[in-house]
Amino acid sequence: MTTFTVINPSTGDAVTDIALASLEETDALIERAHDAFPAWRDVAPGERARLLRSFAAVVDAHLEELAQLEVLNAGHTIGNARWEAGNVRDCLNYYSAAPERLFGKQIPVAGGIDVTIHEPLGVVGIIVPWNFPMPIAGWGFAPALAAGNTVVLKPAELTPMTAIRLGELALEAGLPEGVLTVIPGKGSIVGERFVTHPLVRKVCFTGSTEVGKQIMRGCADQVKRVTLELGGKSANIVFADADIAKAAAAAPYAVFDNAGQDCCARSRILVQRSAYGEFMDRLETAVSDMLVMDPADPASEMGPLVSAKQLETVTGYLADVTPAFAGTVPDSDGFWVPPTVVLADDPAMPIWREEVFGPVVAVMAFDDEEDAIRLANDTEYGLSGSIYTRDIGRALRVARAVEAGNLSVNSHSSVRYWTPFGGYKQSGLGRELGPDAPNAFTEEKNIFIAQD
Repeated sequence: MTTFTVINPSTGDAVTDIALASLEETDALIERAHDAFPAWRDVAPGERARLLRSFAAVVDAHLEELAQLEVLNAGHTIGNARWEAGNVRDCLNYYSAAPERLFGKQIPVAGGIDVTIHEPLGVVGIIVPWNFPMPIAGWGFAPALAAGNTVVLKPAELTPMTAIRLGELALEAGLPEGVLTVIPGKGSIVGERFVTHPLVRKVCFTGSTEVGKQIMRGCADQVKRVTLELGGKSANIVFADADIAKAAAAAPYAVFDNAGQDCCARSRILVQRSAYGEFMDRLETAVSDMLVMDPADPASEMGPLVSAKQLETVTGYLADVTPAFAGTVPDSDGFWVPPTVVLADDPAMPIWREEVFGPVVAVMAFDDEEDAIRLANDTEYGLSGSIYTRDIGRALRVARAVEAGNLSVNSHSSVRYWTPFGGYKQSGLGRELGPDAPNAFTEEKNIFIAQD
């Protein structure tokens, strides 16, 4: 049996060993999910809704347990981890309304009646990253289950503990065996099998753009449906007419939350030249005030990176630049990097163009609205972004012009389960969340009934 040793990112200490599924075990679990599909598909809509609400209630009853697991496994602050467990609960409750509202259409045609209906796909494979193990799992399995699919879910090797527990809680809530199956394992075995196994009818992947392209190529062989949520290099655009104090105070949390391990992180800050000096002075104060400490402490605002490998990656980027200023980290073992601000004077700089995925932000001045839009769009990514201005006309113009899927004005919000989420360009394919998410896990069937 192959195992993986889970490490506590705060200390570097071993937590537990997790058994990794073999190819044969993966095939058996996919086949079990396929066998469970007909009965789950045929569960009455109201009963499927009740089971999802029951699942949400069980998650809520175990919220603190799940949060503490995420602190231990992923190094998330306890405040964030409690929100993340609550987000799983809330997604389940939100999509529990979908089975009874998975509406089709009646379309006017000549000679009869035409209707459309939504039918589930079958087995859906969900591949979850290590940066937000709980929410991203829930964003996939809640609408997929609501639409009548069964789900096989592969957590990241680094952070499997909350997914395994959620799988157990699903059974406790009354979901039948095989409806939601968590399969810890290597991406090269379990993840690859989701792509190649003919009984898996859709793959949802969140992770790097490089791996997302491989999955997309693999799914093409079977014309398998795929949703991809990939990398980002989002811009935080601050105009001179903005509330500069508010913008500078909020900026650290837009990039250093979860130690910068967030595809929506506003890791590029564009500041209008006439406000640049004031903004930077205020930003330095805000960064120095961030509480980077033991993530189990409720006061902690930023924890460690997830692994030694990620620490090496982030410090590799910092080796080539001179930080303008940085915060502090605990004097302890673990995978810690301080929140760091770098001045960028060239859009070709790797730290400006590439996704660092750590607590590092690059800042550049711009001259006018046209210049800000040009710099913001000069990237292969297009996931998220923010615009700070008091001018609502400018806010709308810039929001329309920036090539990104999720934009906020005078805010850094990116993801709400009520609204669609996804990226432009190489940040992904398709949309998750929002009221229409269950439809992405269905086939739309058209039926014509002749009058005569």
